[in-house]
Amino acid sequence: MRKLAFFAPLAATLAVAAMAQAQPQAQIQATTQVQSENQATSNVTVTIGRDLQTRVEKLGVREVNDQIANLQSNVVRVLEESYPGASAHLVLTDLKPNRPTMQQMRDTPGLDPIRSIYIGGAAIEGQLTTADGQTRAVKFSYFSPSIRDVWGYGVWQDADRAFERFSAYLQRGRF
Repeated sequence: MRKLAFFAPLAATLAVAAMAQAQPQAQIQATTQVQSENQATSNVTVTIGRDLQTRVEKLGVREVNDQIANLQSNVVRVLEESYPGASAHLVLTDLKPNRPTMQQMRDTPGLDPIRSIYIGGAAIEGQLTTADGQTRAVKFSYFSPSIRDVWGYGVWQDADRAFERFSAYLQRGRF
């Protein structure tokens, strides 16, 4: 019995590593439709820019997909509240984490998930089409101005901040 108890931590570690290795296929585009109470349907499409497509595998497909979903949910919320029936076609042109992603740590031994920090953020371009057919170009980027300003301990903290700021600009009508 004692021999089996000795291997339990190893088995748990191997199980976690196996789950981390399982990743979905690359998702280039995501679309979300929301129908509000007044029956106006809002569409949000997010695609990945050409430069970012070359880095998706290095960042991790799952993590990039999570960031696409995060951007979509922020924009959907704004469209529901401020622009019912509007559609947004966005291109995520740049995406940088504050700390190493799981994929980066697998690919580069020696990266420390706590002490390895980067200037993170995101850049977004695209267009917003209101329910009455007016099209407005949108362009936004936010990256930490200094390594000293890296905020929080999360991998995508500044990208999340960029999505929140982008949504706030959309809500205020700043394009």
